[in-house]
Amino acid sequence: MNTPQTLDLQVDISQTNPMPLRGSFSCAPGQMLALVGPSGAGKTSMLRVLAGLLQPENAKVSVGSHTWCDTAQGLHIPPQQRRVGLVFQNYALMPHMNAVDNVALAILHLPSAQRLQKARDWLQRMGLTPEQQQRLPALLSGGQQQRVALARALARQPRLLLMDEPFSAVDQMSRRSLYGLIADLRRDLHIPIVLVTHDLNEARQLADKLVVMDAGEVLQEGTPAHIYRSPRNARVADLVGIPNRFHGRWLGSRGPHALPEGFAWLEWLPHAEAKSGLALVVKDKGRLKTWGQPVTWVIQGDGFHVNPSLTDDATTDNQRLVLHVHVSALRSLGEISLASLTLAEPAGTQLQLTLSGTQRQNVQTGQQLTVSMDCRWIHVMPVRR
Repeated sequence: MNTPQTLDLQVDISQTNPMPLRGSFSCAPGQMLALVGPSGAGKTSMLRVLAGLLQPENAKVSVGSHTWCDTAQGLHIPPQQRRVGLVFQNYALMPHMNAVDNVALAILHLPSAQRLQKARDWLQRMGLTPEQQQRLPALLSGGQQQRVALARALARQPRLLLMDEPFSAVDQMSRRSLYGLIADLRRDLHIPIVLVTHDLNEARQLADKLVVMDAGEVLQEGTPAHIYRSPRNARVADLVGIPNRFHGRWLGSRGPHALPEGFAWLEWLPHAEAKSGLALVVKDKGRLKTWGQPVTWVIQGDGFHVNPSLTDDATTDNQRLVLHVHVSALRSLGEISLASLTLAEPAGTQLQLTLSGTQRQNVQTGQQLTVSMDCRWIHVMPVRR
């Protein structure tokens, strides 16, 4: 595809009608951005704004030097002039046309022979054989139909590719194959790609960037790694499925002893109303000022090391804490296991860990063991009242 590599997507929207949508985000050429959030979060509405199918109340949308919408200037480019590729959950193929004709339908501006050849080229690139290309959609599998839909979306050389839950209607095996296809295509597609999905694992596998939405509002934008390690607030932590979120009290410098600059004391509480808990040393980013203020905090599984014994060889210091735990539940998911651990202190607190490799081999339900927690992985968030 010879599309220039300057087609970065820029979106800034703020409206209350016909439905609330608010926030801004960007997507570079060759990048995939995933809009994630619960049902009703506004993900598909945001996609419709980008496609030009929904005229916003107050917004600016541009792709490179092409401004598609600027309500301040009274500008709204209609969908057919935006050159957007759309891939839907239900494929939206013409049932009476074979695969080649379905793709050719998107490039009617070309002469007939050129149109059909280009359609065949794209279908071949999608992995469909010449015989499959002649089939009606009803005679193709769900994964094959989605490949036809993707070929149709890309045949017009779009400036932007939009995909609305494109893999949810196909089986798991076809889904994995489509993931590989998308990964291969992205090496050559120098355009922004926006994906709407409810599947957080899918978003983490495919996307370079996540935009977390709730109730029509963009709550946070960033790489999956950044958002999972540093969610903006407790709601974002919930929406992206961070399992280890705990209550705490911010103590700042008022802890058991003085700390070096850049560190502070966090009290780990077993529940929000608890009067006392376990003192932890965490990084102080300077955003929390009030001593004793309630906070929530999260920590990724990367911050834990499981030792299947009651001792831990790791050196205990201000940034590393040894926790004594009881394995209350263990569930195998093929090559990984999900472990529920009950802590001795703070008493009754539950910890959820994903174990893999040799780390899970000697762990059993009912076992007493120790877990080393690296407090450098802790991310603290204020409680909004």
